[in-house]
Amino acid sequence: MTQKPKRVLLFANGELTSPENIRPLLKGTDFLVAVDGGLKHLEALGLTPHLIIGDLDSADAERIKKLRAHGVEIRTFSTDKNETDLHLALEAALELAPEAIRVVAALGGRLDQTLTNIFLLTRADLAEVDIRLIDGNAEVILIRKSAQLDGVIGQRVSLLPLNGPVTGIQTDGLRYALNNEVLYPDQTRGISNAMSTPTAKISVQTGLLLCIHETH
Repeated sequence: MTQKPKRVLLFANGELTSPENIRPLLKGTDFLVAVDGGLKHLEALGLTPHLIIGDLDSADAERIKKLRAHGVEIRTFSTDKNETDLHLALEAALELAPEAIRVVAALGGRLDQTLTNIFLLTRADLAEVDIRLIDGNAEVILIRKSAQLDGVIGQRVSLLPLNGPVTGIQTDGLRYALNNEVLYPDQTRGISNAMSTPTAKISVQTGLLLCIHETH
């Protein structure tokens, strides 16, 4: 991979119940990665990946063969490995040094897989990357410093502290404002806030704040 795109999209093998909501989010300059069986989501959108990666136990072998013949890069790993396919795909995406990464279809389905995909956001090498998990209905963002949400007034926004308290939380554009406040993982105050303007901003001083923004 010699390109240096500004944005990489990883299509995982999870649920994608509203693919029509993904299409408007795509850009012609995106570098597209099929994460094993996530190839089916790309094909449903009429897209061809630049890279296919994984142990390929969930992808159609004949389709893989045809894409290889057309010059698509294939990175195959053993099924007997310590990392998930998405883990490996994230490392491949980071090789491109993108400004942003979007992970499609990494939510829903198996709970262990969903939680693992969310926890991958805590990787230290993602700290300076704008990375979000999206499924057409929601986006999940790990806020280390600040983040901006673009949407519609009334959309639900939940803020969940990870690994301990999150301090100095400041919000702008949410119905229930937080002004230099603290959220704790054993309390539920951050659940079910809502956008009060089409753009909302959230910042923190310390800690990891998981933001779930329901976009549809």
